[in-house]
Amino acid sequence: MMVDREVARTIIGIIGNILSVCLFGSPIPTFVEILKSKSVGEFKPDSYLATILNCSLWSFYGLPVVHKDTLLMSINSIGLAMEAIYVTIFFIHAQRNGRVKVIKWIFIELVFLAILVACILKFSDTHEQRSKIVGIICLVFNVLMYASPLTMMIGNSVGILSGATQLVLHACYNNVQTTLKDEDVKPAAELQVQLSTTDEKA
Repeated sequence: MMVDREVARTIIGIIGNILSVCLFGSPIPTFVEILKSKSVGEFKPDSYLATILNCSLWSFYGLPVVHKDTLLMSINSIGLAMEAIYVTIFFIHAQRNGRVKVIKWIFIELVFLAILVACILKFSDTHEQRSKIVGIICLVFNVLMYASPLTMMIGNSVGILSGATQLVLHACYNNVQTTLKDEDVKPAAELQVQLSTTDEKA
């Protein structure tokens, strides 16, 4: 029974790797166009920078020091190499702002990975602890990777938060306003008319 389970896991892992390669290869037409036009236009590297970090984390997770998984480490190593090529092509053909953005985020990701690896290896003594902590972090960044294309449609997360807050306040204000009784609204309206009359006389 144990052998059958391992075989099934291996087969599913291989199928998953094949599908992942297809996913990693999906941007190829976009970068072929960039190479032909020698310009990135309005294209943004956000999703590819996020995928580099995600693949790096999963590769670390698949190492023997954390949670040995050859299939997981191999596919994410391939993904990391492919994404690095995409980002390199973007960097070569981007304007100065785009290049600065790439350098900044790659630096941040490298620092983050270095700190994470150092902390995990120093403060987590067992494979179980390392597997659990790194696994949770990988899942979080996996979600962020798939959400990263939203940056192409929305300027930044602060804008999302601000817009959501305004919508909530607007909805609350409307609810309060509609629940007011007519006698509560009337004095306010009369006061406004009086103030307007006073201003006109002045």
